[in-house]
Amino acid sequence: MNKSLKSVDYGLEKIFDGAQDFLPLLGTDYVELYVGNAKQAAHFYKTAFGFQSLAYRGLETGSKDAVSYVLKQGKIRLVLTTPLNSKSSINDHLRKHGDGVKVIALCVDDARAAHAETTKRGAKSYFTPKESQDDHGVIITSGIYTYGETVHIFVERKNYKGVFFPGYELWESNYNPPSSGLKFIDHIVGNVGWGEMNTWVKWYEEVMGFVNFLSFDDKQIHTEYSALMSKVMSNGNGRIKFPINEPAKAEKRSQIEEYLDFYEDSGVQHLAVATDDIIATVKQLQENGVEFLPPPPQSYYDAIPGRLGAHMKFMKEDISALQELSILVDADEEGYLLQIFTKPIEDRPTLFFEIIQRMGAKGFGAGNFKALFESIEREQANRGTL
Repeated sequence: MNKSLKSVDYGLEKIFDGAQDFLPLLGTDYVELYVGNAKQAAHFYKTAFGFQSLAYRGLETGSKDAVSYVLKQGKIRLVLTTPLNSKSSINDHLRKHGDGVKVIALCVDDARAAHAETTKRGAKSYFTPKESQDDHGVIITSGIYTYGETVHIFVERKNYKGVFFPGYELWESNYNPPSSGLKFIDHIVGNVGWGEMNTWVKWYEEVMGFVNFLSFDDKQIHTEYSALMSKVMSNGNGRIKFPINEPAKAEKRSQIEEYLDFYEDSGVQHLAVATDDIIATVKQLQENGVEFLPPPPQSYYDAIPGRLGAHMKFMKEDISALQELSILVDADEEGYLLQIFTKPIEDRPTLFFEIIQRMGAKGFGAGNFKALFESIEREQANRGTL
């Protein structure tokens, strides 16, 4: 089943036409990162991105093998997990990949049915359905593997009223910086190896009932030096969107190749998080020390009115304000969007964040790909990895 559409057609009604109903997904429940030092990482995400303390699991709660700090901002929940001894399998993940996303957890009505439906369609089980309970109720979870060592965990929490999960306690902290205005996860992008994109597109179609509603090839996403191919997968209600990238042959190494070299496998490239006011959010993040990719040239901002066309008359933001902050602008038939990308947030040039504000647009900034890649290439040149 391949329901790819032309890149100008982003209507979500097209997604409904092709998506199957056997795996209804309610949204992203949480994203879990394996990190080398969860306490320090939690402080970074609070200080830099404006996340708030939510829940904790560790020695004090009876967990002897791993510690986890749960952070929240808007509807976003990040879980930062570190092993507590050398025997933990988490060490293998950290040794190979460095800090990175292990779990993309999806909220469902029935975690048992989600596991049964996906595994019978070919998914490899991460763990079979299990119940966890405490005085606040019961949560049912199950899990399957996706690309690389990344996993999807299905979370059924309709009968649970606790702070996060059984085994966690409320994390009360005297240090809770103000929010930076981040609301929810807009999409999560995965990088896969050479020749693997279509394999994973087919996997999401057949195993999870997603549809490929948008595709880009190396003729659309390229610069003088590098290129990639990308396909955007979505579930039926459009709440879950997973673009999948694959490197393409070019004169030099793309950021996708660089990621694969340093992550040493397929994995999550970036989390795109939404805001209602990208100018205020980016100003706050910059004040907090978050580093963004270098700005595109003056010619990029001079061309914005022509690129937006009829949407220009509805644009609320001043172009000079966007240019001052290096925010990118793109449009489709439905409206326009504003976006900006951080530099990698770790020493390995792997995981980064995208800040996005949608003003009607359903796309992913196709008109910005060239400017974005050129900014990334300048950073790669500084690292000596281009």
